[in-house]
Amino acid sequence: MAPREYRIAVPDAVLEDMRGRIAATRWPDPLEGVGWDYGADIAYIRELCQYWETDYDWRAHEAALNGYDQFVCEVDGVDLHFWHVRSEAARPFPLMLLHGWPGSIYEFFELLHPLTDPAGGGADAFDVIVPALPGFGFGGRPRTPGWNLERIAAALDTLMTDELGYRRYGVQGGDWGGALAAQLGSAHAEHVAGIHVNFAVASPPDDLTKDDAAALERFRAWRRRETGYSLVQGTKPDALTLAQSDSPAGLAAWIVEKFRTWSDCGGDLERVFSKDTLLTNVMFYWAPNSAASAARIYAEARRAPAPQARIDVPTAVAAFPREPWSTPRTWVERLYNVTRWTNMPRGGHFAALEQPQLLVEDMRAFFRTLR
Repeated sequence: MAPREYRIAVPDAVLEDMRGRIAATRWPDPLEGVGWDYGADIAYIRELCQYWETDYDWRAHEAALNGYDQFVCEVDGVDLHFWHVRSEAARPFPLMLLHGWPGSIYEFFELLHPLTDPAGGGADAFDVIVPALPGFGFGGRPRTPGWNLERIAAALDTLMTDELGYRRYGVQGGDWGGALAAQLGSAHAEHVAGIHVNFAVASPPDDLTKDDAAALERFRAWRRRETGYSLVQGTKPDALTLAQSDSPAGLAAWIVEKFRTWSDCGGDLERVFSKDTLLTNVMFYWAPNSAASAARIYAEARRAPAPQARIDVPTAVAAFPREPWSTPRTWVERLYNVTRWTNMPRGGHFAALEQPQLLVEDMRAFFRTLR
């Protein structure tokens, strides 16, 4: 079905209801002196929600988001919502940017202008397509099980080729977006010129070196401490998402804790993310009531995991130092055709939000070789 123009327009009643729910939040008593050690810092989330209720201006952010061309297009029975920002330069290169959880297309908002209208001239210009993953944000939601990574990647490739007319394109992604970039590069290599990822996970070799063993233990220690969210969302997501769909404070606590833990903020969230940035991302879950449908990607991927097939298309890895799922280059090169590897000086899991300039410069350099 042909793309249809779209604008984000959250009803006033949704915003009024949200503020009422925040005001009526029943706050738990925090333990003394634990801060973020037991999950979300109740005092900080309370402060954030007070700002959300009284000072945060969604309408200003909504207007900014609507400043770029948006569309919805039905693919495989689900409406995909996406920005499609065309460059005015001659022969721009088509580039799809893919987010993950607990992010949204908002992660890429500050990249849209520099990618489509580069200051150095049109040689590095892109047509940029930023789709919300099925079930995320303001797009459509799968109504039946089965939307695993293979199916999502097939839908995204159909959007790019059959619906938008790009027979050859590049992909950039982190988190689930990085996993989907790999799936696209493997299963749809006839269309994918190359992938740029800031999230590349690969299994360790059977014959571990001393360095491999140390890296594997670091990963296992991280998994023991920090991946309870993934087990819940991967097994029984709707045991939790009902509460998140009913409580703005509960949703914010679940999402914002990840922004603190996974980013290069040194424990100080607002050193990297403003309250407005955090809340605008959370609004992509609250306003369209998509917390549940977004979380289910974990269950779908767990129940039908994509095969770990080799990715032969050219691959660039932007390795940010505070990426929690950092994987040694030697592991990644066993699975990906790595033609560029950049060790970034700073930044974490949310690269597009944390270090947009570094990310843009690395994408330009990589895709310059594939145009």
